[in-house]
Amino acid sequence: MFLLRDDIFEITDLLQKGSVICYPTDTIWGIGCDATNEAAIAKVSQIKGRAPEKGYVLLVSSIEMLKQYVKVHPRLETLLSFHLRPLTVIYDRSIGLPDSAKAPNGSVAIRVTQDEFCQQLIEALGRPLLSTSANVSGEPFPPTFGAISSDILGAVGYVVKYRQDDKEPAEPSAIAKLDRHLELVFLRE
Repeated sequence: MFLLRDDIFEITDLLQKGSVICYPTDTIWGIGCDATNEAAIAKVSQIKGRAPEKGYVLLVSSIEMLKQYVKVHPRLETLLSFHLRPLTVIYDRSIGLPDSAKAPNGSVAIRVTQDEFCQQLIEALGRPLLSTSANVSGEPFPPTFGAISSDILGAVGYVVKYRQDDKEPAEPSAIAKLDRHLELVFLRE
């Protein structure tokens, strides 16, 4: 199995204690934490040098987990079930998530991750992971692990070893939102 050097339960324990990790997602490398821990979210904002009122992307392991936090329109559920490319969706309202994980207007961006490592980590944690690109705010996102700055790597509590050797550059996910006519509008493709 791919976890030759990482222990999901060790990482989960760190996340439960409020640690921030650097990890590969189904898109680019990210830094993140337990998305329900406000103190950990504040640490992520500090590491990134990002204004805390900007919302973050949250990762969930399944559509079932997604439904615990937002109302999912059946049309969107069908799309998420068959969409092949990672897709982050902005929802107007959520339940059980701290304000620090949301945008100032209360909306929240959530992606059902397609990465097996992330799915297992989120399942073990039992809650969404907060995810933001592993770079200082305003700097370009790192397309590979090797492009992550030593400042970011030195500031997090744990750096995941899985997929550090990947050489294929990654891209952020598409971002979409259902409009008032229940049509999907892409904000980033």
